Amino acid sequence: MTVTTDSRTEAFVLGVSGWGVLSPFGLGADEFTAGLRTGRDGTVDATALTEEPVPDPRAYGLVGFRARDHLGRKGTSFLDRRTAFAVLACGQALADSDLVVGDDNRDRVGVVLGTSVGSLQSTSDYSRDTLVQEKPYLVNPILFPNTVLNCAAGQAAIWHQLRGVNTTLAGGGMATLAALRYATTVLRRGRAEALLVGAVDEYTPQLAWTEHATAASPTAVGGEGGAVFLVEDAAAMRAAGREPVAEILAVDLGHTGGRTDLAAALADRVRRVLDQADVHPQDLATVVTSGAAAEEQALDEVVGPDADRVAITDLAGNCPTAAGALQVAAVLAHQRGAPEHDGCLSLIVASTADGSVGAAVLKGTGRAARDHR
Repeated sequence: MTVTTDSRTEAFVLGVSGWGVLSPFGLGADEFTAGLRTGRDGTVDATALTEEPVPDPRAYGLVGFRARDHLGRKGTSFLDRRTAFAVLACGQALADSDLVVGDDNRDRVGVVLGTSVGSLQSTSDYSRDTLVQEKPYLVNPILFPNTVLNCAAGQAAIWHQLRGVNTTLAGGGMATLAALRYATTVLRRGRAEALLVGAVDEYTPQLAWTEHATAASPTAVGGEGGAVFLVEDAAAMRAAGREPVAEILAVDLGHTGGRTDLAAALADRVRRVLDQADVHPQDLATVVTSGAAAEEQALDEVVGPDADRVAITDLAGNCPTAAGALQVAAVLAHQRGAPEHDGCLSLIVASTADGSVGAAVLKGTGRAARDHR
């Protein structure tokens, strides 16, 4: 049995009008693009990110990141790292877009972020305090909001004064794909004008040890970062004389329902999403994976060797939730400011050890920041 989602959306296509990204290469789409094109190594000494012991001495991290340096002092004292990442990436996406958000439309602009468990660091720290503090467990109540699953999405909306749809999807490795599917539904039904969609991860010793103990990740090197995309109805953008920097032609995801052959299940999913996008395997210029071996097997069967393949774990380490967002960002970076890539088709694929599989097809326009006309 295969549990699936119906991804046919009456030819509705998401248009990306702006994007922001935080990665070991730096902050923003331009830094990320430059880092990818130069092939710079983004690994750092893990002790620069945490004082706790970790299974690997290396990490892909944003060394020296402080929320106040980028968001100011006011209101940032109690933001945890993951929430600060989300607020900053949303701001970058808004700045990268030509969509003007004001009092006339802020009720129609929202935030949709994917997650696994929210901030694992904040939840762990808060839980620990309930055990080690003096009775009656004098934990700091101001820190409690950071433990809530939708903290990042809520704070991003408050920070940028967005009053539209605000949603957090606990999708794990499928979080970004699930968020894009959700955004498609909301925009197609006219319940929003634009949505900030993406996912972020922070580096934590807890996750590093969990992944090490379970061998659930294709790499032992932990990572952090993420990306957010401002998405709109592509047809509506063009009707208004605006051109997307990329289009998300189709998204499809589901669960194998206990099926053990993950590669075969993903191969079926890739065929479905290519069919929905009316794209042939030989038309793909780039394929970005989350790094799992099953994904390579599925692509060997369906796509073949012609398209360039990139594993996001080689660029940003193990970011279980944000991997999908960084995969999309890698595609957009490849196309950014490169007119020769206008119309290039790309595929992203994702899978999890518990049987979830998903894929999306993107079409680039080769446009750079704010170049929408």
